[in-house]
Amino acid sequence: MSEEQKGSRWGRWLVVGVLVAAGWGIVRGGGHPAPASSGASPAATTTTGSSPDGSAPSTAPSKPSTPASTAPSKPSGRYDPADYAAPVRRYAAEAGVDPQLLMAILYNESYKPHDPELERAWQRSKPDASFGIANMHRAAFDDTKPGRPFASRRWEELPDDRDLAIQAAAWHLHDLAGQLPARPAAPLNHDELLALGYNAGAGNMLAFARGVKVGSQAQSYLDRLHDNWAKSGTAVQ
Repeated sequence: MSEEQKGSRWGRWLVVGVLVAAGWGIVRGGGHPAPASSGASPAATTTTGSSPDGSAPSTAPSKPSTPASTAPSKPSGRYDPADYAAPVRRYAAEAGVDPQLLMAILYNESYKPHDPELERAWQRSKPDASFGIANMHRAAFDDTKPGRPFASRRWEELPDDRDLAIQAAAWHLHDLAGQLPARPAAPLNHDELLALGYNAGAGNMLAFARGVKVGSQAQSYLDRLHDNWAKSGTAVQ
Protein backbone atom coordinates (compact mmCIF):
# COMPACT_ATOMS: atom_id res chain seq x y z
CA MET A 1 0.00 0.00 0.00
CA SER A 2 2.70 2.45 0.93
CA GLU A 3 4.69 3.38 -2.18
CA GLU A 4 7.87 3.96 -0.16
CA GLN A 5 8.72 0.27 -0.40
CA LYS A 6 8.27 -0.26 -4.12
CA GLY A 7 11.39 1.17 -5.73
CA SER A 8 13.95 -1.56 -5.28
CA ARG A 9 11.64 -4.12 -3.80
CA TRP A 10 11.10 -6.23 -6.93
CA GLY A 11 14.67 -7.50 -6.91
CA ARG A 12 14.29 -8.51 -3.29
CA TRP A 13 10.99 -10.23 -4.10
CA LEU A 14 12.86 -12.41 -6.62
CA VAL A 15 15.44 -13.34 -4.00
CA VAL A 16 12.74 -14.21 -1.47
CA GLY A 17 10.87 -16.18 -4.15
CA VAL A 18 13.96 -18.28 -4.87
CA LEU A 19 14.43 -18.99 -1.20
CA VAL A 20 10.81 -19.92 -0.75
CA ALA A 21 10.79 -22.21 -3.77
CA ALA A 22 13.99 -23.92 -2.67
CA GLY A 23 12.95 -24.31 0.97
CA TRP A 24 9.30 -25.27 0.65
CA GLY A 25 8.61 -25.90 -3.03
CA ILE A 26 5.50 -23.83 -2.77
CA VAL A 27 5.82 -21.02 -5.29
CA ARG A 28 3.72 -22.24 -8.17
CA GLY A 29 3.92 -19.28 -10.56
CA GLY A 30 5.95 -16.11 -11.01
CA GLY A 31 4.55 -12.61 -10.62
CA HIS A 32 5.39 -9.63 -12.73
CA PRO A 33 6.03 -6.11 -11.49
CA ALA A 34 4.11 -3.03 -12.52
CA PRO A 35 5.95 0.28 -12.74
CA ALA A 36 7.39 0.98 -9.31
CA SER A 37 6.23 3.94 -7.27
CA SER A 38 6.61 4.99 -3.68
CA GLY A 39 4.85 7.01 -1.01
CA ALA A 40 3.40 10.41 -1.80
CA SER A 41 5.65 13.38 -1.32
CA PRO A 42 3.96 16.80 -1.35
CA ALA A 43 6.88 18.34 -3.20
CA ALA A 44 7.01 18.33 -6.99
CA THR A 45 4.68 19.15 -9.87
CA THR A 46 0.91 19.20 -9.62
CA THR A 47 -1.37 16.64 -11.15
CA THR A 48 -3.51 17.65 -14.08
CA GLY A 49 -6.71 17.23 -12.11
CA SER A 50 -8.30 15.13 -14.81
CA SER A 51 -10.81 12.48 -13.76
CA PRO A 52 -9.60 8.89 -13.73
CA ASP A 53 -12.34 7.96 -16.17
CA GLY A 54 -10.93 10.48 -18.62
CA SER A 55 -8.37 7.94 -19.74
CA ALA A 56 -8.81 6.13 -23.02
CA PRO A 57 -10.97 2.99 -22.83
CA SER A 58 -8.98 -0.21 -22.79
CA THR A 59 -9.89 -3.82 -23.23
CA ALA A 60 -10.44 -5.73 -19.99
CA PRO A 61 -7.70 -8.33 -19.52
CA SER A 62 -8.60 -11.91 -20.26
CA LYS A 63 -9.45 -14.08 -17.29
CA PRO A 64 -7.81 -17.42 -16.54
CA SER A 65 -9.99 -20.48 -16.71
CA THR A 66 -11.55 -21.12 -13.32
CA PRO A 67 -14.67 -22.95 -12.19
CA ALA A 68 -17.71 -20.76 -12.80
CA SER A 69 -19.03 -21.29 -9.29
CA THR A 70 -16.06 -19.97 -7.36
CA ALA A 71 -13.12 -17.60 -7.71
CA PRO A 72 -9.61 -18.96 -7.18
CA SER A 73 -8.85 -18.78 -3.48
CA LYS A 74 -5.07 -18.74 -3.26
CA PRO A 75 -3.43 -18.84 -6.72
CA SER A 76 0.28 -18.13 -6.82
CA GLY A 77 2.04 -15.18 -8.34
CA ARG A 78 0.28 -13.54 -11.25
CA TYR A 79 -3.45 -13.00 -10.92
CA ASP A 80 -6.18 -10.93 -12.56
CA PRO A 81 -8.07 -8.58 -10.21
CA ALA A 82 -11.06 -8.80 -12.57
CA ASP A 83 -11.62 -12.35 -11.31
CA TYR A 84 -12.74 -10.75 -8.05
CA ALA A 85 -15.36 -8.46 -9.56
CA ALA A 86 -18.18 -10.08 -7.56
CA PRO A 87 -16.66 -9.45 -4.12
CA VAL A 88 -15.55 -5.99 -5.25
CA ARG A 89 -19.15 -5.10 -6.12
CA ARG A 90 -20.48 -6.68 -2.91
CA TYR A 91 -18.07 -5.02 -0.50
CA ALA A 92 -18.08 -1.67 -2.30
CA ALA A 93 -21.86 -1.62 -1.83
CA GLU A 94 -21.48 -2.67 1.82
CA ALA A 95 -19.01 0.15 2.52
CA GLY A 96 -20.68 2.73 0.28
CA VAL A 97 -17.71 3.28 -2.04
CA ASP A 98 -17.30 3.28 -5.81
CA PRO A 99 -16.67 -0.30 -7.07
CA GLN A 100 -14.69 1.05 -10.01
CA LEU A 101 -12.34 2.84 -7.63
CA LEU A 102 -11.96 -0.27 -5.47
CA MET A 103 -11.16 -2.40 -8.52
CA ALA A 104 -8.67 0.22 -9.76
CA ILE A 105 -6.94 0.08 -6.37
CA LEU A 106 -6.59 -3.69 -6.74
CA TYR A 107 -5.03 -3.21 -10.16
CA ASN A 108 -2.67 -0.56 -8.78
CA GLU A 109 -1.65 -2.92 -5.98
CA SER A 110 -1.12 -5.97 -8.21
CA TYR A 111 2.53 -5.09 -8.87
CA LYS A 112 3.90 -8.02 -6.85
CA PRO A 113 3.22 -11.77 -6.56
CA HIS A 114 0.43 -12.58 -4.14
CA ASP A 115 1.27 -16.10 -3.07
CA PRO A 116 0.41 -16.48 0.67
CA GLU A 117 3.63 -18.22 1.63
CA LEU A 118 5.75 -15.83 -0.41
CA GLU A 119 4.09 -12.87 1.32
CA ARG A 120 4.79 -14.42 4.71
CA ALA A 121 8.41 -15.13 3.79
CA TRP A 122 8.82 -11.49 2.78
CA GLN A 123 7.13 -10.28 5.96
CA ARG A 124 9.51 -12.33 8.10
CA SER A 125 12.43 -10.38 6.64
CA LYS A 126 10.53 -7.07 6.59
CA PRO A 127 7.99 -6.97 9.46
CA ASP A 128 6.32 -3.75 8.29
CA ALA A 129 5.43 -5.24 4.89
CA SER A 130 1.83 -5.18 3.69
CA PHE A 131 -0.42 -8.22 3.31
CA GLY A 132 -3.07 -9.38 0.85
CA ILE A 133 -4.05 -8.45 -2.68
CA ALA A 134 -4.89 -4.90 -1.55
CA ASN A 135 -1.47 -4.50 0.13
CA MET A 136 -2.81 -3.38 3.50
CA HIS A 137 -0.54 -2.67 6.43
CA ARG A 138 -1.31 -3.98 9.90
CA ALA A 139 -2.04 -0.54 11.37
CA ALA A 140 -4.48 0.34 8.59
CA PHE A 141 -6.29 -2.97 8.98
CA ASP A 142 -6.50 -2.71 12.77
CA ASP A 143 -7.73 0.90 12.56
CA THR A 144 -10.38 -0.04 10.01
CA LYS A 145 -11.93 -3.20 11.47
CA PRO A 146 -13.58 -2.03 14.76
CA GLY A 147 -17.35 -2.14 14.43
CA ARG A 148 -17.16 -3.67 10.97
CA PRO A 149 -18.40 -7.10 9.80
CA PHE A 150 -14.81 -8.39 9.93
CA ALA A 151 -14.04 -6.99 13.41
CA SER A 152 -13.04 -10.44 14.71
CA ARG A 153 -10.60 -11.15 11.87
CA ARG A 154 -6.83 -10.73 11.99
CA TRP A 155 -4.43 -8.95 9.66
CA GLU A 156 -2.44 -12.19 9.35
CA GLU A 157 -5.41 -13.75 7.52
CA LEU A 158 -5.25 -11.36 4.57
CA PRO A 159 -2.89 -13.42 2.36
CA ASP A 160 -5.19 -16.46 2.60
CA ASP A 161 -8.55 -14.71 2.26
CA ARG A 162 -8.84 -12.43 -0.73
CA ASP A 163 -12.46 -11.59 0.03
CA LEU A 164 -11.35 -10.29 3.42
CA ALA A 165 -8.61 -8.22 1.77
CA ILE A 166 -11.18 -6.63 -0.56
CA GLN A 167 -13.67 -6.02 2.25
CA ALA A 168 -11.04 -4.33 4.42
CA ALA A 169 -9.86 -2.16 1.52
CA ALA A 170 -13.45 -1.08 0.81
CA TRP A 171 -14.01 0.03 4.40
CA HIS A 172 -10.64 1.75 4.52
CA LEU A 173 -11.67 3.80 1.49
CA HIS A 174 -14.95 4.55 3.28
CA ASP A 175 -13.04 5.87 6.30
CA LEU A 176 -10.74 7.98 4.13
CA ALA A 177 -13.75 9.49 2.37
CA GLY A 178 -15.15 10.51 5.75
CA GLN A 179 -12.03 12.60 6.41
CA LEU A 180 -12.12 14.60 3.19
CA PRO A 181 -13.33 18.20 3.37
CA ALA A 182 -16.60 18.94 1.60
CA ARG A 183 -14.84 21.27 -0.84
CA PRO A 184 -11.18 20.37 -1.39
CA ALA A 185 -8.94 23.13 -2.67
CA ALA A 186 -6.95 20.75 -4.85
CA PRO A 187 -7.37 20.26 -8.62
CA LEU A 188 -8.05 16.60 -7.86
CA ASN A 189 -11.36 14.79 -7.90
CA HIS A 190 -12.80 12.69 -5.10
CA ASP A 191 -11.56 9.35 -6.44
CA GLU A 192 -8.04 10.65 -7.05
CA LEU A 193 -7.79 11.95 -3.50
CA LEU A 194 -9.06 8.66 -2.07
CA ALA A 195 -6.55 6.71 -4.16
CA LEU A 196 -3.74 8.91 -2.86
CA GLY A 197 -5.05 8.43 0.66
CA TYR A 198 -5.00 4.68 0.21
CA ASN A 199 -1.49 4.80 -1.18
CA ALA A 200 0.14 7.47 0.99
CA GLY A 201 -2.04 7.76 4.08
CA ALA A 202 -4.71 10.13 5.31
CA GLY A 203 -2.25 12.85 6.27
CA ASN A 204 -0.89 13.22 2.75
CA MET A 205 -4.40 12.94 1.31
CA LEU A 206 -5.56 15.88 3.44
CA ALA A 207 -2.47 17.88 2.47
CA PHE A 208 -3.26 17.32 -1.20
CA ALA A 209 -6.90 18.23 -0.55
CA ARG A 210 -5.70 21.57 0.86
CA GLY A 211 -3.85 22.23 -2.38
CA VAL A 212 -0.34 20.97 -1.61
CA LYS A 213 1.36 20.03 -4.86
CA VAL A 214 1.52 16.36 -5.76
CA GLY A 215 5.04 15.01 -6.05
CA SER A 216 6.36 12.66 -8.71
CA GLN A 217 5.87 9.53 -6.62
CA ALA A 218 2.23 10.28 -5.91
CA GLN A 219 1.75 11.29 -9.55
CA SER A 220 3.04 7.88 -10.61
CA TYR A 221 0.32 6.24 -8.53
CA LEU A 222 -2.30 8.52 -10.10
CA ASP A 223 -1.00 7.75 -13.58
CA ARG A 224 -1.45 4.05 -12.92
CA LEU A 225 -4.94 4.72 -11.55
CA HIS A 226 -5.82 6.50 -14.79
CA ASP A 227 -4.33 3.66 -16.83
CA ASN A 228 -6.37 1.10 -14.90
CA TRP A 229 -9.60 3.08 -14.76
CA ALA A 230 -11.33 1.95 -17.95
CA LYS A 231 -10.70 -1.77 -17.49
CA SER A 232 -11.75 -1.49 -13.84
CA GLY A 233 -15.10 -0.08 -14.92
CA THR A 234 -15.50 -2.87 -17.46
CA ALA A 235 -14.69 -5.49 -14.82
CA VAL A 236 -17.33 -4.35 -12.33
CA GLN A 237 -20.17 -3.82 -14.80
